[in-house]
Amino acid sequence: MPDKLYDIIIIGGGPAGMAAAIYAARFKLNAVVLTKMPGGLIVTAHLIENYPGFASISGAELAEHMKQHVKKFNVPMVEEEVIDIKRTKNGFDVRTKENVYAGRTVLFATGTERRKLGVPGEAQFAGRGVSYCAVCDGPFFRGKTVAVIGGSDAAAKEALLMSQWASKVYIIYRKENLRAEPATIETVSKNSKIEIISNANVVEIKGGKMVESVLLDTGEDLRLEGVFIEIGGVPTSAIAKALGVDVNERGEIIIDKNGCTNAPDIFAAGDVTDRQYKQAITAAAEGSAATFSAYKYIKGM
Repeated sequence: MPDKLYDIIIIGGGPAGMAAAIYAARFKLNAVVLTKMPGGLIVTAHLIENYPGFASISGAELAEHMKQHVKKFNVPMVEEEVIDIKRTKNGFDVRTKENVYAGRTVLFATGTERRKLGVPGEAQFAGRGVSYCAVCDGPFFRGKTVAVIGGSDAAAKEALLMSQWASKVYIIYRKENLRAEPATIETVSKNSKIEIISNANVVEIKGGKMVESVLLDTGEDLRLEGVFIEIGGVPTSAIAKALGVDVNERGEIIIDKNGCTNAPDIFAAGDVTDRQYKQAITAAAEGSAATFSAYKYIKGM
């Protein structure tokens, strides 16, 4: 049995979770952050130019600033993956692969996992030309032809990053126009290495030992050597749902404007929730709001 009862257990170490930790400390709550990936998916972002205070910064650098801020408040950030949560008479037992943590309240800031294309060849060539992280794998494709699948701002920025290494970058998107921010679209349009293929879907990834081409639903067999998949994320909400927390049809945790779920002692923030705008800045704001709600619950307010 756990020998310590935390006021709040924050699950997830991205911007939402780290902001929650900072505010928990300011509210004098005894808190712990449990995270599979310190910094969250933001560490894979090449360039962030819309976070106030930093005109231009990499995701890894921004995450490091946040981690140092949490460290300043002496909130432990434990690199352990939560695998189960059970209700107890005092609140919750949160189980990781290594330990069990007891908490009066729980805040889910678990974010999302990379969405898969679900086409033949994707799993087969994972790590052999198929990647979900240009920051991680981009340098291996120096001088090669690659494709970025997706039409979001993140996908467009992946293409811009890849253009630093690759000789040719295709953006393959199922609709007519990219959904990226206007400033990003303008930068993409001026990059001579990038070509947009609209109204097309990848239906198969082909190759031998490595990726050699992708088959499009237009019938074209596009020759290339790397495929970077950036089509959004799947909310990491299964454990919350198992606790009886309400989720929507996309699996996102339903919260009110204060980060409260349908359970009075469970809170949520960031990309795992049903908020429309999923950015680091909004995640941080939601983390602070949810922690304030947890504080009010704990204090009986």
